[in-house]
Amino acid sequence: MFKPKTMRPLLAACALPFIAASLVSAAPPSPEAAYTSMSPEQLAEYLIFEAGGFDLDAETQEGRKARERMTQDKIQKVCSAMGRSGLDMDRATAAKISALAESSMDYPEGGIELGDWRRGEEIARSGFGYRIGHRVDDHDSSTPGGNCYACHQLDPNEIAHGTLGPSLMGYGRLRGTSDAMLKHTYQILYNPHMFFPCTNMPRFGHHGTLTREQISDVMAYLLDPDSPVNHELLKAADAPDN
Repeated sequence: MFKPKTMRPLLAACALPFIAASLVSAAPPSPEAAYTSMSPEQLAEYLIFEAGGFDLDAETQEGRKARERMTQDKIQKVCSAMGRSGLDMDRATAAKISALAESSMDYPEGGIELGDWRRGEEIARSGFGYRIGHRVDDHDSSTPGGNCYACHQLDPNEIAHGTLGPSLMGYGRLRGTSDAMLKHTYQILYNPHMFFPCTNMPRFGHHGTLTREQISDVMAYLLDPDSPVNHELLKAADAPDN
């Protein structure tokens, strides 16, 4: 439904208590209550945390328990509430989310440096890791990936990529490798909510999905001039024969 701009401040004000309440976990009704009396959020909380339908003690690849994985933090709660409200995010809420993300930053000792773009390419292409449930990953013998191609195009000659995120072709060629750009790229990979509040992009560093070394390798894949990300698109006549 169309919402005139003049109504947005009023709608936002009405939604503020709802969004504020999202900072506290929704308390579902007692188990005896009918499912139909629960809100979708309450039902989800009940099925996950109360009904015993999920092994909340399952080990996760980042060294936590499934219960911790399924529990939303402040940023997730606010973003979920914004999504349910259907409102555009106001500047004050966006600023608070950005501040929370910035406070989570943990920078490498000795400064931010580029790693090996070849390892970064492997990480970007790999979707392995972090499954929990009935088919868990072997946490001891395998290294998780970033699954970057699920959302972005990176190598200009890659044909199998997602489109949820923007194309990153020529990322380093267009932006350079200044200290400021290295820091900016690290921050996006570590916790992208700092620049894009309520983004769908994972918080690779904040959640420990990728190690600092892996992040530096992915950064190299994005920024190193020798990386295929920063090469020109091959013309059909120049493409190697299979």
